[in-house]
Amino acid sequence: MIEGKTPGAKVFKGINYIILSVLAFSCLYPLWYTFCVSISSKAAAEGGLVTFYPIGPNVQAYKLIMEDLTFWNSFRISVERVILGTIWSMLAMIMMAYPLSKTTRVWKPRGVLMWILVFCMLFNGGTIPWFITVKNYGLIDTMAALVFAGSVPVFNVLLIMNFFRNLPQDLEDAARVDGAGPWRILWQIVVPCSKPIIATIILFVSVGYWNEYFQGLVLMNKAENYPLQTYIRQISVQIPVGVTLTAEQYAQLAQNSNKSLEAAKVFISMVPMLIVYPFLQKYFVTGITVGAVKE
Repeated sequence: MIEGKTPGAKVFKGINYIILSVLAFSCLYPLWYTFCVSISSKAAAEGGLVTFYPIGPNVQAYKLIMEDLTFWNSFRISVERVILGTIWSMLAMIMMAYPLSKTTRVWKPRGVLMWILVFCMLFNGGTIPWFITVKNYGLIDTMAALVFAGSVPVFNVLLIMNFFRNLPQDLEDAARVDGAGPWRILWQIVVPCSKPIIATIILFVSVGYWNEYFQGLVLMNKAENYPLQTYIRQISVQIPVGVTLTAEQYAQLAQNSNKSLEAAKVFISMVPMLIVYPFLQKYFVTGITVGAVKE
């Protein structure tokens, strides 16, 4: 009998399809539900009547948000933060991970630095010392604060380091024979061979920068310097300082429930990551499995 055509194989495949369909539905339904709530009427949203389709469709919540210049300013700040922060974080983590991927025989300080990194991953000084440090550097109310504060996660460094350690040593040996130095080996040999883990960490870092709101809340004193997630958090609680709504906007605000507005903001904030993720998803599994295993 042909392999895969037995009754047992068909049952197994059918169960797999059912499980995967349930998992796919559990992932997609919250996105669809959020969108439906965002375009539903006030009565339907407040009454919890929205389930699988919008009730009393309208786009007033999106109009209110899209016409808000403060929203677009926060959107721009978040985009700049993601681009600058991802570039800086990747450069810093790659340059940290490469020497740490060597043995203590090749690079003696490795052992001490590994202990320091692991300690920093498990413990930290707390929010107040972190804020005082940022303030003493004069970074409050600047893009640098949003980029540099917490920009080098130790866990990501360890993932990259373990991936580098699994690369064939013969590649570096051949490059040294040809006269290549450490910098050239890193950027022309090691990094091009590490696309899976680099793409995976880029995904982690960019999503982290995009979704992070607490740093903007603590490090930014002016509402016009808020990144998008901080702006959404603040306007969900109260109208941010410095934001003036016109009579028409107040009327539109009265016509929309808080649920509709919040759902619209959440849905808009998800769109950029939903666009980026498919381009990096193919590297995700390879990067995690290889980078997380030490031979």
